[in-house]
Amino acid sequence: MSRQNPSPLTRTTPAGTPLADSFHVYDTTLRDGAQREGISYSVADKLAVAHKLDALGVGFIEGGWPGALPKDTEFFARAAAGELPLRHAALVAFGSTRRAGLRVEADPQVRALLDSQAPVVTLVAKSDRRHIERALRTDVGENYAMVADTVAFLREHGRRVFLDAEHFFDGYRVDPDTALRVLDAAVSAGADVAVLCDTNGGMLPLRVAEVVAEVAERTGFRLGIHCQDDTACAVANSIAAVQAGATHVQCTANGYGERAGNADLFAVVGNLVAKLEMPVLPEGAFMELTRTSHALAEIANIAPDTHQAYVGSSAFAHKAGLHASAIKVDPELYNHMNPEVVGNGQRVLVTEMAGRASVELKAVELGVDLAGRPDAVNSVVRTVKEREARGWSFEAADASLELLMRLALADGKQSPTPFTLESYRVITEHRADGEVVAEATVKIRVGGQRVIATEEGNGPVNALDAALRSALSPHCPWLDNIELADYKVRILNSEHGSGDGRGHGTDAVTRVLLRSHDTADAHSWTTVGVHGNVVEASWLALVDALTFADARQAQPSDPEVPVAEPMSASSATR
Repeated sequence: MSRQNPSPLTRTTPAGTPLADSFHVYDTTLRDGAQREGISYSVADKLAVAHKLDALGVGFIEGGWPGALPKDTEFFARAAAGELPLRHAALVAFGSTRRAGLRVEADPQVRALLDSQAPVVTLVAKSDRRHIERALRTDVGENYAMVADTVAFLREHGRRVFLDAEHFFDGYRVDPDTALRVLDAAVSAGADVAVLCDTNGGMLPLRVAEVVAEVAERTGFRLGIHCQDDTACAVANSIAAVQAGATHVQCTANGYGERAGNADLFAVVGNLVAKLEMPVLPEGAFMELTRTSHALAEIANIAPDTHQAYVGSSAFAHKAGLHASAIKVDPELYNHMNPEVVGNGQRVLVTEMAGRASVELKAVELGVDLAGRPDAVNSVVRTVKEREARGWSFEAADASLELLMRLALADGKQSPTPFTLESYRVITEHRADGEVVAEATVKIRVGGQRVIATEEGNGPVNALDAALRSALSPHCPWLDNIELADYKVRILNSEHGSGDGRGHGTDAVTRVLLRSHDTADAHSWTTVGVHGNVVEASWLALVDALTFADARQAQPSDPEVPVAEPMSASSATR
């Protein structure tokens, strides 16, 4: 399409429009993000999310669609009543233009937007001729009037107005004149921003940049961008639009949204600040990116994406020995930025791919001093490779890895452990009434005494844990603070078999990951156990967990800092 400037579309932003803010970070987690499958925010959740977003420093928080959803109506009412004091953001109500053939003053949905008392309103309007005629079942002339009437009405009542031009990119491809005139109807009536929406999420970055630049040249309007992630390009498309001239970008926390989701707020802001050097957040807020991402994931009851750009726990994690060797010389050689800038941290994963540099860097991270002990480093590298070949995995089990390191430092000599195992036994009983109960008996030596304890549980691992705790409690009072927070089992395939024919189906090797939590200082740690018997694999992970906890008692550390005191190794119990 040739670049033109037809007079009806060549205009500047209307006089008197408050546009002192040069760039908008606009969050729509509470409306568009809430459409993700599996998310259902309560009103209290919505208020909590808004507080977090405001603390981060976004410019606009879209709270929902008042009048259409009761929860959203209540959210705005509670916000107006003082339950949502905002320091940085403006609250936005989302809604549609007046209905076809209805006076704007008589449309209850438009009235609900005013009743929300939100200072900003975002109106959604069709900009694709096919949608206007087939979905709205009206003509383009009436659609222009619906947009202009509603924007003007809200402006008359003191509201700032943004227009979301729905299906803009698809509509611009089919009938660019209709799409542009929808924008003109809005801006002529007083809308501050015309937001170009990739509603179906089918665009790619180069085309987005081309269209945004062309529309900016033809109209002179202030443009925004709203991208869905159906091609996995929502973040790239958003950044391309900004580079082409958009000064308003709509995102959702962690990319939540319908279908494949929306542009991820944290990746978009990360790119704007770190790569384009655009100060779009208040001073100091950039360091809160990781913490805010994880906090919002908790509110949504969705596990954080460990591989999420900038804020994921694996975003700056290095596994290959080649990487670790270079990072040991200079962390910038394999990191695109300093992770601390976004509140994240670098991690080194020790696996079968690890070399000496990986182990040395991981030891520093864990607070284990391997400096000047090449023999210990070599021992750890050798042990990790041997065990991982049999199905062990230490990259998610730092506590077990630390025990291995400290055992290597002791030249393989066993340090004191909380107990010494004599034997354990577990049975499972299916009773006549259908109840299934597991019973475990442990025989250990602790504090110079032989102790036998028997307990029941809802499964063999639960019973074994209860029996071991019962035996240890008189000697280890700290046990009251230790909880088993998570328990994961994975059946490994035949490549990890023991060489005796096991490795398939119920005869396969089992790996257990056990996450423990200390309620006294909120510290958590993960241990691993591998065996052909799931109970024994669980036992190995459990012993490591309690050995690690016992050693922590000597010198409690900051919950955010890995412990650095000597640890007891549990291999003697294996």
